[in-house]
Amino acid sequence: MLRKVMRFFVLGLILLLVFCASMLLAMRFAIHGREVRVPALGGLTPADAERVANENGLVLSIESRYYTPSVSKGRIASQSPVAGARVRSGWKVVVAESLGPQRAAIPNLIGQSEHAADINAGRHGLEIGSVARLHFPGAAAGTVIAQSPAANTRDAASPKINLILAAENNVQSYVMPNFAGKTLLEATAALEHAGFVLGDVRTARGSLSGAAEIVVKQRPLPGQKVPAGTTVDFDVSK
Repeated sequence: MLRKVMRFFVLGLILLLVFCASMLLAMRFAIHGREVRVPALGGLTPADAERVANENGLVLSIESRYYTPSVSKGRIASQSPVAGARVRSGWKVVVAESLGPQRAAIPNLIGQSEHAADINAGRHGLEIGSVARLHFPGAAAGTVIAQSPAANTRDAASPKINLILAAENNVQSYVMPNFAGKTLLEATAALEHAGFVLGDVRTARGSLSGAAEIVVKQRPLPGQKVPAGTTVDFDVSK
């Protein structure tokens, strides 16, 4: 009886192993059956590249353009994944379109408004890329204070010019420190070092105080944001 049970157990185990192996093979064939090879799209026009990609069950996405003398203008210059790679059907193939060799130098946009810079770049067949803003003393708010690539560059890779504009609020601000508890002499020295101006200094009697007294109150209050050169008033006590 025991031998019979063992025989059925071994037979069942063998059948289970065969079933598992069959399932693995079936899954492998199913997965590989949905795979396609990425065709070579380099040198094709965007329309032809899209047609070839679609014929192979893939989706084409043109996500950048750059200058290159090795590929004619209006043709596909690079692709990802590369030709020959195996991917699943429906995969997106990202390509870049060639602008041909760079023919126009990058214009100088420094000092121009963002709108004027955009028009100027367009006249040269270029476009504005990223735009950042920062405080820059002496520059008119909203004007270009830096650009990349620099003016007159002739080896640029991208048709986009990135700009930095002077911020609208072009006055540098500071957080007012707390001078309470310091002597008037210490507070005055700290004011001058921080670029502030000493204003009225009053004692409890309302008259001008000497430098040996202690600051008990200040205007503006500690923690307030103030521009450079702000006048600070002190109340002091002996």
